[in-house]
Amino acid sequence: MISFDDAVELIRSIATPLGTETVPIAEAAGRVLARRVTAEIDSPRADVSAMDGFAVREADLRQFPASLQLVGASYPGSTWDGSVGPGTCVRIFTGAPVPEGADRIVIQEDVRGDGDTVEIDGDPGDGPNIRERGSDFAQGEDLLPAGRVLDPRALVAAAAADLAKLEVYRKPRLHILATGDELAEPGAARERPDAIPESVSLGVAALARAWGAECVDRDRVSDDLAAMEALARAAIDGSDLVVVAGGASVGEKDFAKAMFEPLGLQLVFSGVSIKPGKPAWLGRIAQKFVVGLPGNPTSAMVTARLFLAPLVAGLTGRPINEGLGWMSLPLASSLGPCGSRETFHRARLVNGSAEVLAFQESSAQKALANADMLVRQPAQSPALKAGTKIQVLHF
Repeated sequence: MISFDDAVELIRSIATPLGTETVPIAEAAGRVLARRVTAEIDSPRADVSAMDGFAVREADLRQFPASLQLVGASYPGSTWDGSVGPGTCVRIFTGAPVPEGADRIVIQEDVRGDGDTVEIDGDPGDGPNIRERGSDFAQGEDLLPAGRVLDPRALVAAAAADLAKLEVYRKPRLHILATGDELAEPGAARERPDAIPESVSLGVAALARAWGAECVDRDRVSDDLAAMEALARAAIDGSDLVVVAGGASVGEKDFAKAMFEPLGLQLVFSGVSIKPGKPAWLGRIAQKFVVGLPGNPTSAMVTARLFLAPLVAGLTGRPINEGLGWMSLPLASSLGPCGSRETFHRARLVNGSAEVLAFQESSAQKALANADMLVRQPAQSPALKAGTKIQVLHF
């Protein structure tokens, strides 16, 4: 077995982007930019008003009260095409182009009057209230770097650059295989006294999607090696990444690796000195990846978070470290000493501290739902007192 840190470094060495594609900007949310975003236009595209008010000449505000003739109105998307001359003004609204001749916007609260004449009784204060052309960004300016995740804020900037399509890294296509004669589709387990609902693939699929993968299929397969080999071949042919849950121990029906051996499976690592999740493994078949997870739900989800998340992050163009964003938080209560394997305790955030859950069984599912973080305890570490700072990971 290798250490957790060694396993992560092996993932780092092989998890590189799978290629790029161009997608409509409306479909780009959550994707990773493969090419920087450069502005095609200025923003704003002209000098525009920053307030609702009146466009005037600064020269007409040297004596008060100032009486000005209203000669037009400028709206966003509907520019007034005249010129503001001496003693005149134009009604203007936020975002509307500033008419020629005007160099000041007086906000509407500082103006009175109606009809064709308006009055400004006193000095409206400093500030022209004008956003100059290109003051946000200029045509040709780089707005977003390659590698940026297209979160909601980045999408706003990309759209403002006047881009209809974006070049992004391709999503890895994921196929999940859940092995075991005992498994049944949720809703059908009650029909067999020896069946249990297959839950792991749903959680793994959701986790992988959150990190940028596209789940193309989920399958349950019985513990029959010939059937498993056939399904393994189909899964590899139609995906970039296969996750197999279960069959990773040493029982006589544990065929998780054997089902891929006819395809030329090469192991990157097999077995990691952690708890839970010791049987986790990672392999390659040509340019495809295979991740082996334990069958117990908590073990499967912990190892998926620790190994699958950074792998998918790397395949989608993100730094591996984004998949493992460790933080330091105090323990809410004391924690016993750790054994020979590094342990990842399920915990939850309570008042700024990490509260380790009492029930830590690898088969737990109710307790799993209550956990929102993993607490990392190094192997052979002594007991830790409440308040001790320890590494934690969002789960």
